[in-house]
Amino acid sequence: MDTTDRAQRLRFGLSLDPDADRLPETLELAAAADAAGLDLLALQDHPYQPGHLDALTLSALVAARTSRISVFTDVADLRLRPPVMLAKAAASLAAASGGRFRLGVGGGGIPEAIGSMGAPPMPPREVVAYTEESLRIMRTALDGGPVRHRGEVLTVPGYQAGPVPQRQVELWLGGQRPRMLAVAGRAADGWISPLNIYVPPQEVPERQRIVDEAAHAAGRDPARVRRIYNVIGLIGGSGAPGLNGDAGRWADTLAEWATELRFDTFVFWPVTAHRRQMEVFAREVVPAVRERVAR
Repeated sequence: MDTTDRAQRLRFGLSLDPDADRLPETLELAAAADAAGLDLLALQDHPYQPGHLDALTLSALVAARTSRISVFTDVADLRLRPPVMLAKAAASLAAASGGRFRLGVGGGGIPEAIGSMGAPPMPPREVVAYTEESLRIMRTALDGGPVRHRGEVLTVPGYQAGPVPQRQVELWLGGQRPRMLAVAGRAADGWISPLNIYVPPQEVPERQRIVDEAAHAAGRDPARVRRIYNVIGLIGGSGAPGLNGDAGRWADTLAEWATELRFDTFVFWPVTAHRRQMEVFAREVVPAVRERVAR
């Protein structure tokens, strides 16, 4: 793939605030990001936070408020959302929005909080098996079923899935540890990296290697696995967590991460002044990144 192709494949998104008290502002920001030409809107899923809206409910509200941009969960907690029902919700959102929904999922990174909602304890190895089986169940369900699965952790005796969206729903997996990264390579349509403050750039190549090797071992083309990086920081400022600097520095850095670290999707998490930061990101950073990558 040449650099022009890589630039065309790049996608850029914005993370939205799930705070219930800020819903009007969040929906206005979603509409503004849609109008500004961004590709994706990302929604956190922390249902154990009393102030947060449910991610799937918020996805429906955001999709209804926009017309072009796609929405995805970043990431939906599989421990709290049975895979068949999660696939049903994703298919419903995709069908109702004209195919503008992607499903990002994870095995659940905060066991104590997950347990507070009644999820039974699950050792890490079982979480990995549960996640991989869930991905396979959801892929079959999203493609229309029927779903019959008897695995190490999950059993689905027989379910005729639907609706089937006109556009296939991409399944992206969030994670950073080796066994979960291998699942992304074997069974997901994309790997979602945690924020750049949790998986810094120097740690990315080893994680990409694990995804690649797992994809190869499963007979898959690693290039078909999308690579998504959540990036927090401040455009035009300093002292914030993550990436700081003017729009030029942001463009240089993201272009480098696209070419050297092989990310094809960047989700911006502004730390302050969300509307102004989004506008600078969409108007100045995104086109400059595309231009640099295409050189």
